[in-house]
Amino acid sequence: MSSAIFEEYLGKVIAKVKSKQAHSMIKKELSNHLEELSHSFQKRGLSIEDANKKAIQEMGDPSTVGKNMNQLHKPRMDWLLIALFILLAGIGFLPLMSDVVSPNSFFIKKQIVWLALAILALIGFLFFDYRKLKNLWMYFYAAALILFFISFFVGTRLIGGGIWLSFGGIMINGPAICLYLFLIAWAGIFTKVTDFKGWKKLVGLLILFWLPVIFYIILSQFVFSIIYFLCVLVMYIFYYRRNQFAIKVALGNLLVGVIFISTMILKFFSSYLSDNLISVKAVLSQAGWFGKGLHNNLTIPEAHTDFVFPFLVYSFGWVFGIFLCLLLLVFILRISLNAFKTKDLFGRLLTIGGAVLFTVPAFWNILMGLGIVPIMVVPLPFISYGGSMLLVYAALLGLILNVYRRKDIVESTLVN
Repeated sequence: MSSAIFEEYLGKVIAKVKSKQAHSMIKKELSNHLEELSHSFQKRGLSIEDANKKAIQEMGDPSTVGKNMNQLHKPRMDWLLIALFILLAGIGFLPLMSDVVSPNSFFIKKQIVWLALAILALIGFLFFDYRKLKNLWMYFYAAALILFFISFFVGTRLIGGGIWLSFGGIMINGPAICLYLFLIAWAGIFTKVTDFKGWKKLVGLLILFWLPVIFYIILSQFVFSIIYFLCVLVMYIFYYRRNQFAIKVALGNLLVGVIFISTMILKFFSSYLSDNLISVKAVLSQAGWFGKGLHNNLTIPEAHTDFVFPFLVYSFGWVFGIFLCLLLLVFILRISLNAFKTKDLFGRLLTIGGAVLFTVPAFWNILMGLGIVPIMVVPLPFISYGGSMLLVYAALLGLILNVYRRKDIVESTLVN
């Protein structure tokens, strides 16, 4: 039990630490260290009072210790991720400045508005305590299901573009927002997974996993079903990475998922671009290293959204295309590495799942632009024109930055 002299010392240390959220963690950490020092001195024959004083002397001046603790335990900002976000969002304006959309000014102004809202969403999800979301997983999951039903019954079906919801003339992609809600829900579920004991609860957990996949396929959002499926599966594998049985279960689900989703794509897939699509490979073969310039005679469908990558390569060449791929790769790797810098399980799961939500659409869009994977409606993160996905990606990035920002002021909740 901490003595009064320890409490006084710790109070002086804590007074120098600006982050109030780190106070309890620092106090617990230093208190344990002081107790250990005191016990070691008591074993050498000192009295409890003398041992406590000696322990404090060993720790050093409380003001100096407090300043050091303040430097170690303070909110951090990942400026590299923010810089990459700004750069990628800026690249997204290039197709709007070309001849692929008309009138240019209308699309540019509209995208500026969406980008401003996206920045507000990023800031909004950056500065609150993300850990408060952990116990709300049921509400996020339920909200996603409700959004599914609303989209199905009152949503507007666009040819090849899935189902959209209209709010005062503003079109919102409900299934895209569901991805974000499911990410938070499943991160919360995995932190509470020990509560799911017994075969009935495990079956219920399995239903919770597969239900969104089925709903996404019913809504013809095949790419979203793949993104969701891989996102949850990767979080599952991370949580149970040392459990061989769990890994076998994950591989079994992966096999079933690949077969099921592939069958649905082959059976029901019909692209609104396929009839008019010129050979993407032919377009890319004409690009050269430095491209044909922003204003060219290329007529490719959806060059500002789904086929923004081949358009940018054709306009600015393979040098720019490789540069863009490297930017996205650095962005994704940075997020993935940040996931292992936090000691909070919920935060780590959010970041790992978030990395998947960026990786799958980025890879799919680029591979689709190269003519390798089936053509579907999947935007390139931060670059493709549109508001809904830009808001989702910005909110997701804000949450990931939030986890990184608090990595040094949260106590460890990792399960060994």
